[in-house]
Amino acid sequence: MKINLRNTDKIGLLCLLSGLFPLQAVALESPQPTANQADQVTSVSQLSDVQPTDWAFQALQSLVERYGCIAGYPNSTYRGNRAMTRYEFAAGLNACLDRVNELIATATADMATKQDLATIQKLQEDFAAELATLRGRVDAVEARTAELEANQFSTTTKLTGEAIISAIGATGGTPGGDDPNIILTNRVRLNLMTSFTGKDLLITGLQAHNFAGGIDGSGSLQDSLGLASPLLSASSARTGIEPQFPGVDVKTLNATGANSLELYKLLYIFPVANKLTLFAGTAAEVSDAFPAITPFYGEGKESISRFGNLNPVLRVSGGTSGSGLASAAGFIYSFSPNLDLRALYGSVNANLPQEGAEVLPGVSGTPLGAGVFSGSSVAAAQLTFKPSKSIDVGLNYAHSYHEINILGTGLTSQDIGSLNVPLGTPVKMNSIGGTVTWRFSPQVAFSGYGAAIFAEDSSPDFDDSATFTSWMVGLHFKDLLQQGSSAGLLFGQPLYSSESGNPVNRATPYHLEGYYRFRVSDNVSITPGAFVLFNPEGDSNNDTTLVGVLRTTFTF
Repeated sequence: MKINLRNTDKIGLLCLLSGLFPLQAVALESPQPTANQADQVTSVSQLSDVQPTDWAFQALQSLVERYGCIAGYPNSTYRGNRAMTRYEFAAGLNACLDRVNELIATATADMATKQDLATIQKLQEDFAAELATLRGRVDAVEARTAELEANQFSTTTKLTGEAIISAIGATGGTPGGDDPNIILTNRVRLNLMTSFTGKDLLITGLQAHNFAGGIDGSGSLQDSLGLASPLLSASSARTGIEPQFPGVDVKTLNATGANSLELYKLLYIFPVANKLTLFAGTAAEVSDAFPAITPFYGEGKESISRFGNLNPVLRVSGGTSGSGLASAAGFIYSFSPNLDLRALYGSVNANLPQEGAEVLPGVSGTPLGAGVFSGSSVAAAQLTFKPSKSIDVGLNYAHSYHEINILGTGLTSQDIGSLNVPLGTPVKMNSIGGTVTWRFSPQVAFSGYGAAIFAEDSSPDFDDSATFTSWMVGLHFKDLLQQGSSAGLLFGQPLYSSESGNPVNRATPYHLEGYYRFRVSDNVSITPGAFVLFNPEGDSNNDTTLVGVLRTTFTF
């Protein structure tokens, strides 16, 4: 028997024969059908005793579905382990070869001609130099890839970083004071992003900065303006990259030096079900788990002020201290791609077994308390939903407890001594807020937030309470003037309570801000901007204050 096959079809025949011999069963073409006569099948799934785990499954699948020359028995079995006679083998082989000849005959019109092969050969000769160059480039890429794989930092960890250098100047503040000098500040962060399964993530973050402040806020820009609180330097004149408690370890009131290295992030995020993700860490912030919603968020790239970055409800109890103040654990549950619920519990001094001795009446050397459940803490939740592709909404609630009379947002001087009770009096708060962003065009978005904090003392010796409110609205411009650049214009009211403090000089404070982030390259941006404070710290005696910032951000 002679079969006329082209080279390409010989390959198919070799594959067919390699799959045929070890299977020990083929299609039978007996002129006298019997009870054991095989029936032709069109899919290997029709054979009940053939499983995907069988060692010859792929070969049999190819013979059945590609060449159509394998049959099964009437009871839909194949009996692959049964021995066959030489006659059965000859009959099956003949059937398969006939089928191959049919395939060749029907496909002859689509086969390449000698003229086609000659044309291909001529093209190879004409483009020999280009093909050689391409082959050399591929070899070079393979060599460089091998070198990178051999010298990569880690197979599980990616290193990222951010370095920010800012020049900050200000004028205004308390009446009769001298304007502070222009200062040059920096903040550098290195982040190790580790995944063990491809779905989980361990974040380890290191940072250093040179902002000053200390326990009494001395040396800070806000203190020079006369706007800082007498303790821990809270102020509305604070820039976005400045941590909440610069120059001091607020857990123990120990001083820290400029550019001291600290662990500001240690957080592990891991999925446990299709819609449920858990997270836990000993150095975490609320903003690690809760989406910011507003496009002004981005300490190194967007709003230049602490006020413009986040809703104040996220900052309650040091929720975004900038130094990984709290130990926290929580969950993220996704009801759908457009709706999820996130919640956490955070404790500030979870690593301390006992409070320190008093340094002020009612205030210990560990002013935020000690222990997982005994010190300053926050329980917070956020419902995030997207009613349309252009609208994002976040609703927040937080219940927090503070060992001392403090709001813990770092946004205004009212954060310290928020109620008319002694500093060492514990305070509890219920906070609600909402943030919305509407992208009414690809380049322009409207965003705003509102917040209310209901504070009251947590001591039987006093009965005082206050309500603090804040709001902000603004326009964000994406790809303004060039691709990758952005700008923001925002206006709002910092946290304010007309019922607290000295009622004589009370006045509603306002914040007006504008900035433009110029993209120099993929890794470098420069942001000039300024914000104006009207009635800063809610005191009409204070002069209108202007803070100017020139921020350069490097990312890698």
